[in-house]
Amino acid sequence: MMADTLTIALSKGRIYKETLPFLAEVGIVPVDDPETSRKLILDTNRDDVKLVVIRAADVPTYVQYGAADLGVAGKDVLMEHGGEGVYEPLDLRIARCKLMVAGFEDHVVPQGRLRVATKFVNLTRGFYAKKGEQVEIIKLYGSMELAPIVGLADVIVDLVDTGNTLKANGLKPLEHIADISSRMIVNKASMKMKHGAVNQLIEELRGAVERLS
Repeated sequence: MMADTLTIALSKGRIYKETLPFLAEVGIVPVDDPETSRKLILDTNRDDVKLVVIRAADVPTYVQYGAADLGVAGKDVLMEHGGEGVYEPLDLRIARCKLMVAGFEDHVVPQGRLRVATKFVNLTRGFYAKKGEQVEIIKLYGSMELAPIVGLADVIVDLVDTGNTLKANGLKPLEHIADISSRMIVNKASMKMKHGAVNQLIEELRGAVERLS
């Protein structure tokens, strides 16, 4: 991180697109397009603000270790990461969905350990631990809905938006874990060392969220 520059970490796709209007509202516009540019650090119309566009799961890590001053990450990613080393001062109210346990409506809890397919391993283990249940977690990266259908798992833990994919595959939400939206996060050292600039940006974005939401 350069001393006089704020670096903001964003992830490609929905979060990037839905964050842009807030940034534009506070006078920050990317000069480079992440879809076409080969640059890893994107310039903006402000010399003191840079953007890094990375995998969603990496955003909290970049912010925690100071490779970015601020970032935008889904609450699901933050819960899975654990949130160490970052502040979470602002809910941007974008990319909303729910984190759910889902499976067949008539699914029978097995005599042994419940098998749960998910990419949210830490989060899922914590959820069931609070309930006093030990489960077998099967880590998958895509097509969670397939796991119960082919007998790989009893249930899944995944993000649910409309629920149409679950319904199309004969599954339904069984338990609600958390409401998810994207949050602005801040590196703890940056909050101290660049307090004025960081705080001003957060407050400007807070106003933008109120106006645009």
